[in-house]
Amino acid sequence: MTTTRRAVLKAALGSAALGVAGGEDVLAQSGGKFVFANTAAYDNLDPHTVFDVSRAATRLNLYDGLYRWVDNPPRLIPWLAESHTVSEDGKVYTFKLRSDAKFHDGKPVTSADVVYSIERIIALRRGPASYYLDVVEPGSTRAPDPTTVVFNLARPYAIFMATVPDMLIVNSALVKANEKGGGWAEAWLAHNEAGSGSYALRRHDPAVGWIARRFTEHFAGWSGQPIEEIEFRTVLDMSTRVLGLIRGDFHGADGYMPYDQIERLRRAPNVQIIEQEAMRVFGLALNNRKPLMNNVHFRRAIAHAFDYDGFIKNILKDSVSRNPGPNPNTLWGTPPGLKGYDYDLDKARAELKNVGQPLRVLSINALAGFSDSEQAAILLQNALRQIGVESVVELSPWTVVLSRMSNPEIRADIIPVWRSSFYIDPNNWVGELFGTRYHDSRSFSYYSNPEFDRRLDLALISRDHEERRKLYEEMTQMVMDDAASVFIYNTRWYGPYSSKVKDIRYSPVNHGQDMRWVSMSR
Repeated sequence: MTTTRRAVLKAALGSAALGVAGGEDVLAQSGGKFVFANTAAYDNLDPHTVFDVSRAATRLNLYDGLYRWVDNPPRLIPWLAESHTVSEDGKVYTFKLRSDAKFHDGKPVTSADVVYSIERIIALRRGPASYYLDVVEPGSTRAPDPTTVVFNLARPYAIFMATVPDMLIVNSALVKANEKGGGWAEAWLAHNEAGSGSYALRRHDPAVGWIARRFTEHFAGWSGQPIEEIEFRTVLDMSTRVLGLIRGDFHGADGYMPYDQIERLRRAPNVQIIEQEAMRVFGLALNNRKPLMNNVHFRRAIAHAFDYDGFIKNILKDSVSRNPGPNPNTLWGTPPGLKGYDYDLDKARAELKNVGQPLRVLSINALAGFSDSEQAAILLQNALRQIGVESVVELSPWTVVLSRMSNPEIRADIIPVWRSSFYIDPNNWVGELFGTRYHDSRSFSYYSNPEFDRRLDLALISRDHEERRKLYEEMTQMVMDDAASVFIYNTRWYGPYSSKVKDIRYSPVNHGQDMRWVSMSR
């Protein structure tokens, strides 16, 4: 299979020029400065170690990948690569790079930079590394010439192309120049950048955020009124974000605010709300490895103790959609007519009778500053008390929750949390959340089921879409039957932006934070 360059990229870019910004593009009227109020701290800018949605803007704006996810429904388009081919056995991927892409220091982007980037990702074993550790062996990627890179996979890998946009390319010469003691320049890249993205870093303060200037020589060109400077600022307090948007201090903010705040912003004359169907599933991540939580009857009791309708209709005012399984409603891989658990305390008590273990106090770790997570924790705590199960709710910043997730012994029994779209495939949801192979990297649940894992292994090597669909449907039914987690809703994205902003190109993968498409009037 071959994907060609010009027609696909032209359609993807719309009115943006295809050449290097040097003539008329440079003369495009600047849109001034754009300030985004973010919900998390930018303590680290390294694109190969930081991999959560709340800090995605650095990856999206400072760096480029070989391909890129755009639009909604999401589409995969050529980016630093102009085309690719796949061998008949599905193990060799050959990419042809653009000849006009360059890094912010003017150095051309070459295949050697791609090779260095994948080697660095694998060596660091963080961020997107879990995608590649068992399929891309160190030293197996080749650069036969400056514009050709060849990935020799250890086996066929069905999700490889879907994950390619997360393989962000760094300037190998610049990173090597800042290595200390033979390392991978982790300390340096935490506070600097070595990318080719649409914006180049100007300043970074871990306590405040970061500022970047438009890279006029970006290969995709510029048109309209592109934003000259972007600032992503850490603003943890929600009321401060809302008031800042109303006053005009901020031009964009989190699209997953509580609905009452979104309604408040709708009434502000200088704010617009852009609505999109997201692919961000919310539920209760259960720690299947801990005693008591490893009992299927106890997990089913928890699933029957959550008031789904009360939460969605009364608390969230129907601003989200009931999502009975781990995959978003809009994605394939879920069995037709999948039935979720219902709120029924009598059923919950009946399941408790079959537990056969002493009850204990449960720990619920909600995300501080995220009202859905906090409210879901309190709602569940009250219902559990009614069936005789006590629990303690702790509120923690996302970075703390995330750090605990990698160790099942210290992570909480229950975490009300979202699973976002990093790449578009059921494996992003049901596969990674429940596959044993992901326990040390991307699993929220520590669920173990040999039959699930057998199907997952087949789904990851199959090149037959219908076979993969059937396998993921069977896996989805398994985790539902085992109540491996509690699935509640699929999100709608309500992006609040200044009325001066236009051309937001939302994708469930970029969460409205990819600024290269955006125009803004003064």
